[in-house]
Amino acid sequence: MTKTTSTKYNAPALDKGLDIIEYLSQEAVPLTQAEIAQGIDRTPSEIYRMLICLEERGYLIRGANAGKYRLSLKMYNLSHTHTPFDELKRVARYPMQNLSEATRQSCHLSIINNDQLLVIYQMRSPSPVSLSIEEGTHFSLSMTTSGRVLLAMLSEEKRLDILSRDKHYKTWNKKQKDKLLAIIDDIEQDGYRCSKSKLTSGVTDLAVPIGSKNANIIAVLAISIFSSSLEDSTNIDTLLNTLKKAQLEINKLIGA
Repeated sequence: MTKTTSTKYNAPALDKGLDIIEYLSQEAVPLTQAEIAQGIDRTPSEIYRMLICLEERGYLIRGANAGKYRLSLKMYNLSHTHTPFDELKRVARYPMQNLSEATRQSCHLSIINNDQLLVIYQMRSPSPVSLSIEEGTHFSLSMTTSGRVLLAMLSEEKRLDILSRDKHYKTWNKKQKDKLLAIIDDIEQDGYRCSKSKLTSGVTDLAVPIGSKNANIIAVLAISIFSSSLEDSTNIDTLLNTLKKAQLEINKLIGA
């Protein structure tokens, strides 16, 4: 293994340990101490203590007979201790808090789960009266503003695949299906969606995408408000600008 990177601060022991882990991951077969040393351009004596340490810490497993080393599942388990969506919720907390305080409305963060919209985080409004959408609640993708924004973030193939299993979409005629697909196209162009809720009368939803199209992590940030509280288009513009500010902050934090 040729080492081409240079760092301002050297940590030789850490470098050796990471070289061993990365090389075993790359080779994907059990290897002897000598084979590992040759693979990372070191001598067997240089890596002896590191192999013992990694084995004792549970990162490596050594075969009883041939004495060959292989990676354990510890790295996998560590990487799955917190899901990407746990991290998304963590970084979204303060932008959502600022959004809620600025708009005096509750806001919520949702993802796709089992072909449905799943609310994973909510920031309650500081006002005494506001809408609340509980975390863990599932909704239809085709029937919700947030769901349609999420569908707009998918490739056409994946989008149609999900819709083919949607209980509402399956019962619609061609005109209704075409209308939904046209709305999704508009969302792709506009970058947001504002519409009256199809599930709750008297409610207007405003939603923006989080993440980037076809990325591993996609979500939607939304505000649901009583339609009667919307005085005019200026009010909507103000809400949208504040929502987009929170969107920008969250996307920056997740590297989107």
